[in-house]
Amino acid sequence: MPKKKKPKTWYGKIWYFLWHDNSTISWIINIILAYLIIKFIIFPGIGLLFGTSTPVVSVISSSMEHNEQFDQWWAENEEYYSSLNITKADFEEFPFKNGFSKGDVIVLFGKNPEDIIIGDVIVFKSRTPEPYIHRVIKKEYTSEFVFQTKGDNNNAPLRNSEIDETKILENQILGRAALRIPWLGYIKIGIFELVKKTGLL
Repeated sequence: MPKKKKPKTWYGKIWYFLWHDNSTISWIINIILAYLIIKFIIFPGIGLLFGTSTPVVSVISSSMEHNEQFDQWWAENEEYYSSLNITKADFEEFPFKNGFSKGDVIVLFGKNPEDIIIGDVIVFKSRTPEPYIHRVIKKEYTSEFVFQTKGDNNNAPLRNSEIDETKILENQILGRAALRIPWLGYIKIGIFELVKKTGLL
């Protein structure tokens, strides 16, 4: 196959460099461009379609994992949820009744607080760089909607200097979990851990 001739116009040269040049610097520029297109065009476009600025998140902790079958898990946690008037039948109707695992990717839909109900799994901001993804166990309204959440694998809502799960405000909510994609999030976790080990984070 004859080698493609290099164009003479400046825009032709750029096109040739991006799509036909096999140099290392061309590959690096292509990777950077792909990242920018995904981050600033595709990602916001999906977010606009799904009604949230954060349409996809990776699960980076084990706080929503169930380490046994549902009946056994419920037997171990029944007392806590019963104190909130949440029955086993209620929980069986909740989204992600069996939780999900570290390394999963979760797709989010809209974040209208009126549409969020007890049992939904939401993603919300805290004082940490990474958001939290936990289940709603209480919902109240004063001057605005206020939510209480808990990880299925946690004994109680978290309350520390970084987060207070007993008082999640409307403006902290990034979206409501709608779909789980197993394991895909380990790509992000692997990169995060690598950067952390190299001291760049």
